Amino acid sequence: MSGNRLTLAVALALLATPVLSACGGSSAASDAKSVTVYSADGLKGENGDGWYDKVFADFTKQTGIKVKYVEGGSGEMVQRAVREKSNPQADVLVTLPPFIQQADSKGLLQKYQPKDSGQVGGGDKGADGTWTSVVNNYFGFVYNKKELNQAPKTWDELLDSKYKNKLQYSTPGVAGDGTAVLIKAVHDFGGKEQALAYLKKLQANNVGPSASTGKLAPKVDKGELLVANGDVQMNYAQSKDMPGLGIWFPAGQDGKPTTFALPYAAGLVTEAPHSENGKKLLDFMLARKQQQEVSEIGGGFAARQDVKATDANAIALTRLMDGVEIFEPDWNDIDKNLMSYVEDWKSATGS
Repeated sequence: MSGNRLTLAVALALLATPVLSACGGSSAASDAKSVTVYSADGLKGENGDGWYDKVFADFTKQTGIKVKYVEGGSGEMVQRAVREKSNPQADVLVTLPPFIQQADSKGLLQKYQPKDSGQVGGGDKGADGTWTSVVNNYFGFVYNKKELNQAPKTWDELLDSKYKNKLQYSTPGVAGDGTAVLIKAVHDFGGKEQALAYLKKLQANNVGPSASTGKLAPKVDKGELLVANGDVQMNYAQSKDMPGLGIWFPAGQDGKPTTFALPYAAGLVTEAPHSENGKKLLDFMLARKQQQEVSEIGGGFAARQDVKATDANAIALTRLMDGVEIFEPDWNDIDKNLMSYVEDWKSATGS
């Protein structure tokens, strides 16, 4: 090779190096038609028939971009993204509150407002444009309809000895729905100390920790458990294949059942290896067709306010929520104090 050709080759190699680095190295370059999603469990079907299954398949068919999917508890997914912060592996992160706020505060999310995000209510998306709800949802509990003639009505009923080793809830600070148990108890009992005092008593019946809420419903359906925590979307979808599941909401001190919104919120990961593909997927999940399929296929509630579902699932879900009081947690306070709340819960329950 002549001197001029050698100089040109070296120059081109040097120019190419930062381009490869920006794409995440040669592996990312060879994997340019993919997008990686880290998500809380609940939207992927047990038999490949969930909302994610349909959305991802349709997305790949339309764009040629393959979706790589990693599932776990909300807190687990955030912690994994934290560990990988210097070398991100995920493009899209989907978690329940307060973990989407936690991910935002840790700098894990970059600003991106998906197309049609203007149709999502202000409380269901980040004020700074880093996350948007893609499926609305509510916290709830499940019970075994075969073993119990009717659902429990109050928290205090769960202290009965018949629930000993027949009750389980997922771990606060690890699972989004587990954290929701603590949030709802604080609301229903009128304060953190009162809630912790109750949960300390409940520990006598509690089987023990679980990192994933999704694994509890099958145990309830089989009768291994009588009661467990969950959320409306996930449990309603599971009930199609688990006829023993019933959904209920513990009543507050005034005797009225209560719950709060627990949406699946999605954000684009900071320095995601495939940012453009992540943006396309977020846009796709909020498109009208996919949002209309949220109740019909996923058993959840559309995040877009302009989508009014009328399918059989949507009607059944409306009936399920009838008479249930919906309160709004102070997410900013929970985000700021979550770790101390979890530590107090561990201390109170000996977990």
